[in-house]
Amino acid sequence: MSALILRRLIQMPIILLVIYTITFALAWLIPGNPLEKEGRQPPPEIVQAMKAQYNLDNPWNFYWDYLGKATGVSWLLGRHDRPFDLGPSLTHENWTVNEILGAGLPVSMTLGLLAILIACLVGLGAGIIGAIRPRSWLDASTLTIALVGISLPSFVVGAALLVVFAVWLRWFPIGGWGGVRYMILPAITLSLPFAAYIARLTRFGMIEQLCADYIRTARAKGVPEHRVVLKHALKNAFLPVLSYLGPACAAAMTGSFVVEKVFAVPGVGQHFVDAVLSKDLTLIMGVVLAYSSLLIIFNLIVDVLYGWIDPRIQPT
Repeated sequence: MSALILRRLIQMPIILLVIYTITFALAWLIPGNPLEKEGRQPPPEIVQAMKAQYNLDNPWNFYWDYLGKATGVSWLLGRHDRPFDLGPSLTHENWTVNEILGAGLPVSMTLGLLAILIACLVGLGAGIIGAIRPRSWLDASTLTIALVGISLPSFVVGAALLVVFAVWLRWFPIGGWGGVRYMILPAITLSLPFAAYIARLTRFGMIEQLCADYIRTARAKGVPEHRVVLKHALKNAFLPVLSYLGPACAAAMTGSFVVEKVFAVPGVGQHFVDAVLSKDLTLIMGVVLAYSSLLIIFNLIVDVLYGWIDPRIQPT
């Protein structure tokens, strides 16, 4: 297992370099100029000076300069005063990308963690119920709910929850971020697609495991049914769900752009959308690098948990 972790840690900078290069190429090709905002335009000579300051007049200079500062290489060589500097935001005055991520990531990760917990509770419960009573009305109900959860866009679900529970019933605030009451509606909205997929994976896995020989043997030995289901069958049926949870956790904890926009949550998602629209190159690169790092880390955690749950599996 230690060899797996070491190998993945060695692969991580290579993967991030590829992601960085592709993201930079796409971001550079976005039309527009982040230094030219609506309203009063600065003189051309000032715009040109600012382009030179931020290396916006030369893609190769920007690529290597930003890469050196973001990875800490420039700091190690004594060319920069701090490591892992993602640069200043080109559209948010007096804000650096590190400060924006420092303010937005905890919000997005808190919301994402709550959404994943809700998704696991609902998805596993629905999947187990559907597998225990296949072709029953309970099974049909869980499959229908899962299909609706996967099919409905987040902005539709979010808007419906806002209208019913925030406007009509006034149980929750309309938007913003604060205490637990602010988290519930966006977390439920964000969790539904994940819960639906977990329910389907759990149901199919449980049906397969409940028909296996070792389950029949356990029942013949008089093992209580709840132990057969929860301890024996669910342990093996959970492996496909665990594989899905790696990228799902990264996607949820780095924020859903749509959900954050609907509920006015001050997470990373809104900043990324604004950065793309205004071609804020430094913010685009910073958000993508943060998201990619989390995705790689969560996939590594999933591989380690695979070996812990079932020692017979040796992740590659």
